Amino acid sequence: MDVKAYMANVGQQARAASRDMGKASTGKKNQALLEMAEAIEAGRAILMAENQKDLDNGAANGLEPALLDRLELTPGRIDTMIEGLQQVAALPDPVGEITDLNYRPSGIQVGKMRVPLGVIGIIYESRPNVTVEAASLCLKSGNATVLRGGSEAIHSNQAIALCINEGLKKAGLPVAAVQVIETTDRAAVGELITMPEYVDVIVPRGGKGLIERISNDAKVPVIKHLDGICHVYIDGSADLDKAVSVAVNAKTQRYGTCNTLETLLVAESVAADVLPRLAQEYQAKGVELRGCEKVQAIISSANAATEEDWGTEYLAPVLAIKVVADIDEAIAHINQYSSQHTESIITESYTLANRFLREVDSSSVMVNASTRFADGFEYGLGAEIGISTDKLHARGPVGLEGLTSQKFIVLGDGHIRG
Repeated sequence: MDVKAYMANVGQQARAASRDMGKASTGKKNQALLEMAEAIEAGRAILMAENQKDLDNGAANGLEPALLDRLELTPGRIDTMIEGLQQVAALPDPVGEITDLNYRPSGIQVGKMRVPLGVIGIIYESRPNVTVEAASLCLKSGNATVLRGGSEAIHSNQAIALCINEGLKKAGLPVAAVQVIETTDRAAVGELITMPEYVDVIVPRGGKGLIERISNDAKVPVIKHLDGICHVYIDGSADLDKAVSVAVNAKTQRYGTCNTLETLLVAESVAADVLPRLAQEYQAKGVELRGCEKVQAIISSANAATEEDWGTEYLAPVLAIKVVADIDEAIAHINQYSSQHTESIITESYTLANRFLREVDSSSVMVNASTRFADGFEYGLGAEIGISTDKLHARGPVGLEGLTSQKFIVLGDGHIRG
């Protein structure tokens, strides 16, 4: 295959489809989403059979357990895909929304209209459910999208692509509005990220190495986060039952996600009370604990944490724990080592909760809640295209609004400038 020519053709089709999508009615877009959901429901057996091929190949090729977990399409994850499509269909359509319309002294009206970005390239690893999430959000926000999944999920992604194509056809929308790259050749990624004439923005989802490469080589804007070094801080005023419940969930509900807890900070005033309880819970779940000297003095089984541990995204049953003097030290630690993804404070103090919300510089900041909630679906966005830790153009979970831009509109009645 001539990858360069293939990708140029994909880009041309996507650009043409983006013009049709930009003017597609809300009804048509919603119909396509619901038709996709029905196709996935009808194709469950095929999806799981194709996914099993990928799982078998991944195991044979020595894929890490965290990546195999992301790769698997369980019945529950298929249910979530269908629910996500239905939820996105039920969301308000942001395209064409007019805001801030005001009269100027000259008599003209000036406002802003929300518009699609155009063509969005999505590059991702392992998780085949991303194919549906990305397609649904791009479609509803009036964009065309080019999806390039990892070679380890090629069978799953192509099976999902057939369901997506069926939905687009039944709704009378261009099939090229959602294109799933058919080749596993890595050169396709290089072409996709260097086609500004066809692609308006790139969203990479995967390991740090992939995202760094994309960010360094792309010739189009990139919406990204490099990793998820997430923190929970248990304050001295915390309800310790809440603290144990949240800290255990944040770490153990799933290990291989970017919003999983990686470093636990505990106020010195409650460390002796809460750490033994936490150690019992974590050890029952097979979590390796790595702690500072004060942690080791309380939890004898904890291994010594190194400087490297504070900046590590484990994506595994390993947790770094540090005892801190107070909220000042906690915030200082977070702002030094965090990847600006998600941080949570467990506290009963309204004042300290507000301080934490204001002073922690991350894309999601929480009070008395698990970091695992940092997810577009949980935030009511339907699904998410990804999570951005940048400050432009979008920050946090990126849903429909993050996949649009705004243009100024001016309304007059023959007005001229004097």
